[in-house]
Amino acid sequence: MDSPTERRNPRTVDIDRVSTTELLRMISAEDALVPVAVAGELHNVAHAVELAVTALRSGGRLHYFGAGSSGRIAAMDAAELPPTYGVPPELVVAHHAGGGATLDRAAEDVEDDEDLGRAEAAEVGPLDVAVGLAASGRTPYVLAALATARVAGARTVLISGNPGAPAGRLADVHIAVDTGPEVIAGSTRMKAGTAAKLVLNAFSTAVMVRLGRTYSNLMVGMHAGNSKLRGRGATILAEATGTDPESVAAVLERAEGDTRVALVSLLCGVDTEEAARAVVAAGGVVREAVRLIGGDRTTTEDSRERGP
Repeated sequence: MDSPTERRNPRTVDIDRVSTTELLRMISAEDALVPVAVAGELHNVAHAVELAVTALRSGGRLHYFGAGSSGRIAAMDAAELPPTYGVPPELVVAHHAGGGATLDRAAEDVEDDEDLGRAEAAEVGPLDVAVGLAASGRTPYVLAALATARVAGARTVLISGNPGAPAGRLADVHIAVDTGPEVIAGSTRMKAGTAAKLVLNAFSTAVMVRLGRTYSNLMVGMHAGNSKLRGRGATILAEATGTDPESVAAVLERAEGDTRVALVSLLCGVDTEEAARAVVAAGGVVREAVRLIGGDRTTTEDSRERGP
């Protein structure tokens, strides 16, 4: 079956004959279809999230594989996770067909290089999850990488714009967002690319939340290592605790810029050393660290009441 993204769109056949405003209306109308299509695949996105969370909690890593627009979207997602959530860069790795040189300069032939896909997937281990992005659902580089990862024992996810892609059956999860024909036939940087970005935004954000890299809807996993981030960290801490900015800044300084340690210290009224120990014991999850400190206090008080 041909990919829906390659078909001619009957709604835009006159796109080169209308006014600029009408042209933009056509594009906008097509773009509006994307979130609805993504919403229809959230059950599969959720399955992929659970696979990734299990893998990362077990010491595994997350690998993205993509070519062209899909690869650039994956590279952007992976690059933004460390500064946003404080995860190490090697936790989520983006593999782009052709390497860094093709991120800003297209090289269309590399997407057909199956050997390259297999070679780059050689580092995928049995604890990992490999996520392939291919609008058509049939990019040789991506499919070869997923097949190699699968042989290694990794779990695999395919994000495509083609529900009928045979390769979908080879992945543990196929997130197939059918956005239909593009405004310009085959230009998958448009609706298909937007869908891939929305899916990855939701996927990686949900993974970070499930790993405890947020407190409520606040970024607390980041390390405040420069003035801008220290300011952001102080704002987050003030929002989360209602503490005045001066006190927040002082605690953040004692926590050596670790927002989670500072937050636990403020929430529980303990020094940053005790807060740091709790954060480590809780695997970096703020709510669990707070529970551990609260639990310790209850145990001590109960012991005093009961006596020796």
